Amino acid sequence: MEMINATGRRKASIARVYLTKGEGNITVNGKELDVYFPQTHIRNKVLEPLQTVEVENLYNLKINVKGGGFKGQAEAIRMGLSRALVKLNEEFRPALKSRKFLSRDARVVERKKYGKPKARKSFQFSKR
Repeated sequence: MEMINATGRRKASIARVYLTKGEGNITVNGKELDVYFPQTHIRNKVLEPLQTVEVENLYNLKINVKGGGFKGQAEAIRMGLSRALVKLNEEFRPALKSRKFLSRDARVVERKKYGKPKARKSFQFSKR
């Protein structure tokens, strides 16, 4: 089996996931997963696709991610990993699709409008 790669996106984050046969090593931007994502709930978000199709410790993952914050990066990695697993085995698709790991979440931060302090917030109105 050669290297399989896929891309995932969320908010301002873009993740490239490279999947190879191995013993379950996961590196994110050259660091171990535990070092890059110290919070367990964020780390679990990254590992959800592997747990869904029950293939933990079978593949090595090399992940490059940029942009956004840690939550957006984790969800971008989750999407890229799900896409890579579907490329590897088409039978994984229904399980991953039912958990919504293959759909792009297009919600992004709304831009600030002129004449307002934030995107929608207005200054206090005074009639007199």
